Amino acid sequence: MLSGNGFEEVYNLSGGIKAWQREVAVGPEDTGMYLFSKEMSVEEAIVVGFNLEEGLRDFYLQMQLRVEKEEAKKLLGKLADIEIIHQEWLVKLYSEVTGIETTVPEFLQKTAEPVMEGGLTTDEYLQLYNTDLNSELEILSLAMAIEAQALDLYGRAAAQTENREAKDILLKIALEERSHLAGLSHYIDSYGELS
Repeated sequence: MLSGNGFEEVYNLSGGIKAWQREVAVGPEDTGMYLFSKEMSVEEAIVVGFNLEEGLRDFYLQMQLRVEKEEAKKLLGKLADIEIIHQEWLVKLYSEVTGIETTVPEFLQKTAEPVMEGGLTTDEYLQLYNTDLNSELEILSLAMAIEAQALDLYGRAAAQTENREAKDILLKIALEERSHLAGLSHYIDSYGELS
């Protein structure tokens, strides 16, 4: 299924999902699917992706206000800044697809209310993962869980869409989410060595 949907490298995991040692998506199969329609256009898919990145950026900034530990505040600020890089990538993709040059601030004005990546609300994520927001490693683990949720959501959205071009874009965004996960995983590994 994955190789047929544009994923070039597909690995079988010995022992199945029970042997998997990293984050997995959680919740009902339809979580977040209200954001995507079967007939959505390429432009709409990118706008939804942008809104998800903005929602996650806002989440990190709101969490930054709740923590007391200075290192945790700095980490949440860094994670919020990384979301701007993700937004810039989506705006560039939008410009490539539509031929319309735009910027992140201009794009923000034309998009809908931001929502969290993965389709859950801020409170749902906090309840689900019960994260100690003064622990940098727990914050990073939460960030990975959110990215895993987003990767899963884009895959499910791509599987349901009837627009081939939108499906291709959703799979491209899913691959980008996979690279976000890899980056966070590397950061956690190096952070663990420093702690």
